Amino acid sequence: MTTAQPLPGVEIWRGGVNTWDCDEMGHMNVRFYVVRAMEGLVGLAAEMGLPQAFAPHANATLVVREHHIRFLKEAHAGAPLHMLGGVIEIGDSEAKLLQLLVHSATGELAATFQTTVAHVTPREGEAFPWPTIVRERAKALQVEVPERAQARSVDLSPVDPQASLARADELGLARISLGALSTGECDAFGRMRAEQFIGRVSDGIGAFIAPLRDIVAGAAETAPGRVGGAVLEYRIVYLAWPRLGDRLEVRSGLIGAEGRVLRCVHWLLNPDTGQAWGTSTVSAITFDLDARKAVAISPAASAKLAEQAVGGLGL
Repeated sequence: MTTAQPLPGVEIWRGGVNTWDCDEMGHMNVRFYVVRAMEGLVGLAAEMGLPQAFAPHANATLVVREHHIRFLKEAHAGAPLHMLGGVIEIGDSEAKLLQLLVHSATGELAATFQTTVAHVTPREGEAFPWPTIVRERAKALQVEVPERAQARSVDLSPVDPQASLARADELGLARISLGALSTGECDAFGRMRAEQFIGRVSDGIGAFIAPLRDIVAGAAETAPGRVGGAVLEYRIVYLAWPRLGDRLEVRSGLIGAEGRVLRCVHWLLNPDTGQAWGTSTVSAITFDLDARKAVAISPAASAKLAEQAVGGLGL
């Protein structure tokens, strides 16, 4: 194995890519990156002194408040992967953690996560202070965020979310997904598994994003043969946690386009109450599936995409 660059953190997960983890683009689907991140979080919690944090009998657990994700290198079926983790900063009852998903054969980064978590009661989800052992171990696990894991095309500033069903209707955001949580989609405490947000966006994104990709591909200097897409960066803010049987609706809209990047927003909503379960912003590219590279957005395509953009749209 060759190491592309020295990376911080301790090993918290190791495995690989299964055929069924991959989608129509030929690479591991975004939901399974989050699956690995959540399994890695169990390992990092153990390193922090909370080895039973995700067991049904736990006295305390961790809930994710935010994910910042950068997707850096495709992972294909059969690829061996491992994850490193550490503590960026820790407060009274919250912490920001670093998780690095690495291609084991080359040492190259596949994806990075800045994961904000809260130390909470397992069933009520009420935050309370970290125990002394966690604070002590956090010092030994402290890491700096590598340049490639830092935010590039999304803003990580504190946000006052605008997401709601009423606001989605007002802005004319497209419904791309509608359903309900089933048994296998919940954790040991009955809350939605984190990958369900990004997974349901992925499941429903085709009808929304295909016309936008067609605009990019149709106006490209060299027309690509087979067109797909890939995500570069995500910020997900989890506002509330659905439980078994709760309904979920995803509404989406285009913020704009620049360079090679389409910037979109996805809101996970409760169609019964109109309140938001979560909100996200994403940077994605139109992907030439044969050349395995991004398709540039021409000035003509940019002008057409501007007509599709939703003014005032954000987290």
